[in-house]
Amino acid sequence: MMRSGRFEIRLFKLLIICIACIGLTIEPSATLAEHYQMKQQSNSTIQDQESSAYQAQTAVTQDRPKSLSELRRSYSETFKFKGPEVKQVALTFDDVPDPRFTPQILEALSKQGVRATFFVVGHRVKKHPDLLRRIHNEGHVIGNHSYSHPQFSNKSVIQFQKEIQRTEDIIAELIGYRPRLIRPPYGEITENQVRWAKQHGYKLVNWNVDSLDWKGINKEKVKKNVLNAAGPGSIILMHGGGGTGSNLAGSIEALPDIIHELQAKGYQFVTLPELLDVSQSK
Repeated sequence: MMRSGRFEIRLFKLLIICIACIGLTIEPSATLAEHYQMKQQSNSTIQDQESSAYQAQTAVTQDRPKSLSELRRSYSETFKFKGPEVKQVALTFDDVPDPRFTPQILEALSKQGVRATFFVVGHRVKKHPDLLRRIHNEGHVIGNHSYSHPQFSNKSVIQFQKEIQRTEDIIAELIGYRPRLIRPPYGEITENQVRWAKQHGYKLVNWNVDSLDWKGINKEKVKKNVLNAAGPGSIILMHGGGGTGSNLAGSIEALPDIIHELQAKGYQFVTLPELLDVSQSK
């Protein structure tokens, strides 16, 4: 009986040990499975977060308006900032016609035998049609600078279109052609407006040399701003008109010296259509 009892006790202990071993074997397996499942869920969460972040970043990029440099790269055939690397430069005058300044600029250009490109504002052309005719008759090229000189980056495509076409109609009635060249006021424009211009055969032209003459600076400062920046294919921004109180005396005085010094360096002065190899009319 004692042996039997001891045997049963040993058997009972062995059974407990086996059960414990089985438990230990099962527990790590269950823990490993749970760990794997949690890891998969974590990876999925990270991927979802990365995907959401990418989508958000893409949405922001798509919603952000393109900068002028981005527009220049994307629409290089339509939006010009300079000409080819040749020994030619183009003088351009914005905000004309203005009876205070435009005639003096025309006289200076005539004395130097230089032709330029004038970007006209529609409402000024209506007030001074004879000045537009004079610019044209003296061999200069006419470009479109809008009707009311707004900032196009704050306007819709339809508003942009109306500004351009209204000015174009006035110009065509006075000199017989519709300019192909457009310069947006302040150089600002949106991508949708660039697309419209491209679809309708226009060329947008900004500049790469700014005289800053609109600030009313003196002759020497105007010369420095132009001569220090001008190079092959440069498009030079100057002004032939301005608002109330504008003073372009320094710009007008600097013009002959600018022409002489660039010619002495071997540069030829041409109109924008000549520099960019495009027609002046649509």
